[in-house]
Amino acid sequence: MLNAVSSQATNVEDDVIGMKVSDRIRRRLTDAGRNFYANDNIADAIEDGELDALRAEVGARMQEVLHALVIDAENDHNTHDTAHRVAKMFIDEVFGGRYRAAPPVTSFPNVARLDEMMIVGPITVRSACSHHLCPIMGRVWIGVLPSAETELIGLSKYARLCEWIMSRPQIQEEAVVMLADELERRIRPDGLAVVMEADHFCMHWRGVRDEQPVMTSTVMRGAFREDEALRREFLGLRKQHDG
Repeated sequence: MLNAVSSQATNVEDDVIGMKVSDRIRRRLTDAGRNFYANDNIADAIEDGELDALRAEVGARMQEVLHALVIDAENDHNTHDTAHRVAKMFIDEVFGGRYRAAPPVTSFPNVARLDEMMIVGPITVRSACSHHLCPIMGRVWIGVLPSAETELIGLSKYARLCEWIMSRPQIQEEAVVMLADELERRIRPDGLAVVMEADHFCMHWRGVRDEQPVMTSTVMRGAFREDEALRREFLGLRKQHDG
């Protein structure tokens, strides 16, 4: 009986070893009952060395996409290494927020017990539409009403968190909520406001081909949601510093 169990375990291990790296990662996520949607972070399901293998697998599959598009990437000097470049771009840059752990964000005590509004921005952000994988280029403004009882984070940390959240296939409405959730969890302010204004290239390249497809999304939490005067002050100051 023990030999049968041992043999079964060995077969399972062999099956896992023989899997493509994407299937191994997917299996870990599925076994853990976790989602792996386009805007989910899956960094903790990826083991050492697997990102290199994933780049290679994505590159091979991108080569198949070029082949299906009837592009002679083997002989065309312009697309000869395109599949590899696209794979590296997706894994390391455009979708990097899926595969990297959250950036380290050091907090420090609010010794001065600051409780006045501060505004951070505009922060340039780059993302991709999860419907067509076209670029989303925009700016984010963050308003914070600190709590005298909680900690603060440095200015550059807001930009790092924005980049980490936005570097995934997204829709803008969900991206600003995810960013607000992450900030609220880390700094627990009395009030938080996030405004994102972005240009969607899926409207430039396809469909109606609108020349100015700008979308603005807002999230208001705590005091910014409850206090109309505070909200108006934040939105007014944002416009003054727009640029």
